[in-house]
Amino acid sequence: MGASLPLGGVPGESRRSRGPKTLPGQAQRRCAGRGRRTRIGGMTETAVSGAAVAEALRAGTRAPSPHNTQPWLFATRDGEIDVRLDESRVLRVCDPDGREAVLSCGAAVLNIRLALAAEGTACATTLLPDRREPLLLATLRLGAGRTPSAQDRRLAGVIAARHTHRRPFTGEAVPAAARHVLVRAAADEGARLHLLDGPGQFDTFAALLRRAEHVQRHDPAFVAELAEWTGRGDRGDGIPAAAGGPRPSSEPALSLRDFRGADATDATDATVAREYERTPLVAVLTTPGDTRRDALRAGQALQRVLLTATAAGLSASFLAQPVEVPRVRAELRSLLGGRDFPQTAWRLGHGHPGTPTPRRALDEVVTRPGTGERP
Repeated sequence: MGASLPLGGVPGESRRSRGPKTLPGQAQRRCAGRGRRTRIGGMTETAVSGAAVAEALRAGTRAPSPHNTQPWLFATRDGEIDVRLDESRVLRVCDPDGREAVLSCGAAVLNIRLALAAEGTACATTLLPDRREPLLLATLRLGAGRTPSAQDRRLAGVIAARHTHRRPFTGEAVPAAARHVLVRAAADEGARLHLLDGPGQFDTFAALLRRAEHVQRHDPAFVAELAEWTGRGDRGDGIPAAAGGPRPSSEPALSLRDFRGADATDATDATVAREYERTPLVAVLTTPGDTRRDALRAGQALQRVLLTATAAGLSASFLAQPVEVPRVRAELRSLLGGRDFPQTAWRLGHGHPGTPTPRRALDEVVTRPGTGERP
């Protein structure tokens, strides 16, 4: 196994000097039509509007996270956006080293990047910009205007629509062309996507999943932690029963985590038994290393893959248990060749519209610059 990811003391790059509040560049359209424009020596200087930045941060909050914990904090100043890890939202039993929380913050970074790009704003992303601030995971410096690509617009356009689909999929196979595009999407962010559709790898993965699920179900601390985040619909985080998916009517091919919670009363879905697909496509995302930087890159790759899948009409739900139990994760790594490190896994297929999980209001995740504290 690779090195664990402690919540503090991770080396990073030295902090850059802060840039100007306005962003020099050639003549460009205003972000969201509300940017301030001035002329300086024949160049056009455009400040990204507060509304455009706020929309980008809202896009960041739509990233996936374990148990929908939403472990991110954002701050803006001087043409930069900081993304921090909220230690209070790290799952101490399920995710003791914070790796999955960091991965989720990486997914939030990708959403912010895409939202800005779709509005015509380039940005440079620095991961772990200050070794003195281990909770500061990324800084995005807003740059000159750029023409959005069709892909930028396409992926940004499905950020709000993407959600984890915990219901049964149809039996329709994922087309070969879509698989190729998903693999390429992961590679674009420096990760590798393994698609386990052969009987040998699929069956072995299913066995590893059952083992990891068994370990977690028989851990009272894990069960208690899961209960804290599931079954409630009266808050802006966690997984309400309506989004938890139905219970399987028979033993499914893949062990699915039960997010319905003890208070599930929605007879239309959460308490009704349904048949799950027998052979879904399993995807496992890996990275060459197992550092915090790798987790951040994996998060960006994960989100690019999930958004690409959403744009292609595909649904996904996580099968993270094997990467959450260390000895099972080691076996999964061996199954995939023994070189790269598995960061997360999920099932892919065609699903019917489901219930998205809630998100906290923006003022709950925006902090004072440089402090991680709310205003």
